[in-house]
Amino acid sequence: MSPAQPTGDPAPADGLLPASAGATAAERSLSLYVHVPYCTVRCGYCDFNTYAAEEFADGVGRLTYADDAVRELRFSASVLERSGAAGRPLHSVFFGGGTPTRLPAEDLARTLRTGVELFGLEEGAEVTTEANPDSVTREDLETLRDAGFTRVSFGMQSAVPRVLEVLDRTHTPANVPKVVDWAKELGLQTSVDLICGAPGETLEEWETSVRAAIGYAPDHISAYSLIVEPGTKLAAQIARGEHVPVDDDTQADMYQLGDELLSEAGYRWYEISNWSTGRATRSRHNLAYWRNQDWWGIGPGAHSHVGGVRWWNLKHPLPYANRLRDGVSPAAAREHLDAETRYTEEIMLGARIADGLPLERLRAPGREATGFLARQGLIEERALREGLVRLTLRGRLLGDAVVRELLAD
Repeated sequence: MSPAQPTGDPAPADGLLPASAGATAAERSLSLYVHVPYCTVRCGYCDFNTYAAEEFADGVGRLTYADDAVRELRFSASVLERSGAAGRPLHSVFFGGGTPTRLPAEDLARTLRTGVELFGLEEGAEVTTEANPDSVTREDLETLRDAGFTRVSFGMQSAVPRVLEVLDRTHTPANVPKVVDWAKELGLQTSVDLICGAPGETLEEWETSVRAAIGYAPDHISAYSLIVEPGTKLAAQIARGEHVPVDDDTQADMYQLGDELLSEAGYRWYEISNWSTGRATRSRHNLAYWRNQDWWGIGPGAHSHVGGVRWWNLKHPLPYANRLRDGVSPAAAREHLDAETRYTEEIMLGARIADGLPLERLRAPGREATGFLARQGLIEERALREGLVRLTLRGRLLGDAVVRELLAD
C-alpha cells in the first residue's frame, strides 16, 4: 500500500501559479519528471504509487497512459506560459516509476517528443528512463535512443537470488549485464541501482552484489539502504516474524564496504547514495532536486516544484486521467513553502552533495557548529577552510545528525 498523500491547500482547477513563482524563474533550471505507475508485480518493500493492474474503468490503463501524459504536458506548458514561468528549455528529463519500460517504447518516445516540442532541451540535456532488466529489449533501447533518451537506469537491487526473493524482485540476475551491454553498445549512459540491508542479507552477500555491479562497468551506481516503510508487505512480514531486519550497525558496515569497493574501482561519491565515474556521468536530474531547482511532475501522484510552490497529483490513474480529459488540473493539493521551510530544505539537501554546501548559506548558529562538526570528524576540515561544508565518510553515515547541528538555532 502506498502512503497517504500529504495535505495542503486546494489546488486551482486552472493550475495557475502565483506571480512570485514566475518572477524569479529565469534564475532556476526546469526539469521534467514523468511518473509511470505500472509494474508487472508490486515488490514487497515498495511504497511508491504503483499498480499491477492493466486497465481501470473508462478505458484508463497502461496502454492509454501516454495519451494522458501528453495531455498533462500540454496543460503544464500552458500553465507555465500563463504564470510567467515559461521560456526555459528542459535541463533534464526523467521517466520513473513503477516500471516505465512496462509501456511500449514508442509510448515513452512519444511522450518525450511532446515534452521537447513544448519546452525544448538544453544543449547536453540528460534524458533518463528507469528500466527493469526483464522488461526491455535491445530494440526498445534503440527506439529510446533514437527518440532522444541519453541514459538508462536499471533496477538491479541485488545479484543474490535469495535477497531478490526477499524483496519480491522478479527479474533474472543474468539479464542485468546483458541489458547494460546493450545500452552501452547503443551509446547510452548506464546506471544500476542497488539496495543494501534486505532482511537477512549478510555482509558477504552485499559484497557479492557490489562487486557484480562494478563488474558490469556502468557509468553510475546508486546504493540505497533499505527503509522498511509502514503499510508495505515487507513491514507486515517483519511484524509477523517472517523476516528479521538488518540492524543499524550492519547497515553502516554495508555502506562503508560499498564505498570502499566503489572507490577502489574508480567510482566517486557525489551524493550520499550515489557514485559515478566522473562529473559527466553524475545524474543531472537528481542534482537538480538536491539543488532546489524547478521541476514539473507528470503522472498519477507525481510531485512538482516551481518557485517555492509545491503540488502533487491525484494518486489513482482513473481520477487523474478523468481530470485531464475534462481539461482541468489533476493536482490534489499544493503548498507555498515559507522562508523557513525553504531554508531547511536548502541545508538538508545541499549537505548531501560532495561539491559541498557553501558556508555562507548557513545562519550564524550553523556556521558556529561547523567547528565542532569538524573536530568530531563529520565534515572535512580542508573543505571548511575553503568555505564549504562537505561530509566525511563518518559524516555520511550520520548525515541526519550533521544537518540537525547545521540547522540549530
